[in-house]
Amino acid sequence: MWFGMGYVSHPRIIPDTVEERKYQMALAKDCLKADTLLVLPTGLGKTIIALYLTAVTLQEGGKVMLMAPTKPLVEQHASVFSELLLDTRIGVMNGLMKPETRKRMVNESDLIVSTPQSVANDLENGMYTMKDFGLVIYDEAHRGTGNYAYVTVARHCDGNRSVGLTASPGSDIKKVEEVCRNLGFVRIDVRTEDDPDVAPYIHDTYIKTIEVNIPRELLNIIDILKGLLDHYFEELTHLRLTRENWPPSTTHMLMVGESLQKRLRRGEKSAVLYRGLTVQAICIKILHAVNLAETQGVSSLRSYLMKLNADALAQKGNKGGKELVARKEYLEVWNFVLNSRMEHPKVSKLMSLVSQILKSDGSAKVMVFTQYRDTCDILVDKLSSIDGAKVGKLIGQSKGGLRQKEQIGILDEFRNGTRNVIVATSVGEEGLDIASTNAVIFYEPVPSEIRTIQRRGRTGRKNDGEVYVLIAKGTMDEVFEKSSKRKEDQMRSRLEKLNRELLLSAGDGQMKLGDF
Repeated sequence: MWFGMGYVSHPRIIPDTVEERKYQMALAKDCLKADTLLVLPTGLGKTIIALYLTAVTLQEGGKVMLMAPTKPLVEQHASVFSELLLDTRIGVMNGLMKPETRKRMVNESDLIVSTPQSVANDLENGMYTMKDFGLVIYDEAHRGTGNYAYVTVARHCDGNRSVGLTASPGSDIKKVEEVCRNLGFVRIDVRTEDDPDVAPYIHDTYIKTIEVNIPRELLNIIDILKGLLDHYFEELTHLRLTRENWPPSTTHMLMVGESLQKRLRRGEKSAVLYRGLTVQAICIKILHAVNLAETQGVSSLRSYLMKLNADALAQKGNKGGKELVARKEYLEVWNFVLNSRMEHPKVSKLMSLVSQILKSDGSAKVMVFTQYRDTCDILVDKLSSIDGAKVGKLIGQSKGGLRQKEQIGILDEFRNGTRNVIVATSVGEEGLDIASTNAVIFYEPVPSEIRTIQRRGRTGRKNDGEVYVLIAKGTMDEVFEKSSKRKEDQMRSRLEKLNRELLLSAGDGQMKLGDF
């Protein structure tokens, strides 16, 4: 039962530790009735709902399997549950353990918290079964598509109560439908900050867009790159490889590349095919360079061109790269970025913003999100020069990044105030329990509504927060911002429609998923 004195009361939950929220009670009760995909923005307590469902299941005599995509998330969940649950043996598993160790842990534990790949491998190898698990929880459930490990685990679940947690499954209803089908969800429950039962528990988040103008010198460089792009795009058009009336966008080029790769796999060996592959690869490189120049600045562009130069000089460098770096237009761009110390106007605007926030509140915390690691390094360096700024970097593991223990260490420093500014790539968007911030700053908008919602959810959790979005006028920044807003507006109505279809399908068996 839920105790009406401000805290949750349950025999398996430590008394006076978990705040009672009515919307969480309602969501938890509904999840107990049917396998549910639960959509709740960051900061509204998905973990607490999972905790209550776990307590109920344990009290009923069943085990619980809680899976999360990364080891830091697994450790985070295990820490929270160990602090709040009574009389519960918790086993934490990952892929570094021997399968026999994981098998013993499953046998000896009431609650297993694990990365999904470990569980999927064990189940496929017959190390144990899911028959004793009364509840299976999929954190970041929107990942449950294709051949992701969640899908494998779900195939081994028969009659297990299942719950999926996500801040945003996205507006692509076919993908959400696939998640529900793969993981066995028969209903979708959605809450946002605007719902009447949620509103009393949240703080306001104020969203402000800040536009900047690109300097003339940088515009000239962008024009040179776009002229070079037009040259190669025209060649693709003459080869009859492009779609009529489509601009030379990254999406268009990826479709051209996919089509050419299919022809290659079928065994075609024509001059048109090979030249098309080379030109398409060159177009992709130029498009990325244009995007960096428009939205990131000279330093990021310089880093990228240095990589192109190195690849072209390598003995096994690709043909397209060698051709591109030999073009006089490319050399003109390279000479400019090599000698220029110009930075994107976003940099000075960001420094000014962070400085103002820290000066206005000595205990303020700021999170800056950026798309690219090179930009992340540049911003850490620039922001570190601000008085009172104690800046940390949060990036992923790949290609010499931060190990997961280092990521956790940075977040701990952010919580305890050793750091007050974090510059993060996408690793900071998903799931991790980041201390409530006074402000979140998007160095650039992202076209994904999932990532936008996750980024925004890093503020306004314990007090009012502000979100700033930096936009370079006349660039892809504007396109991405509009795209994200449109997808977010579409998401709830599409989820509600899909939920109706799921309930109808479960109710009478006559309507199948996809019949809408």
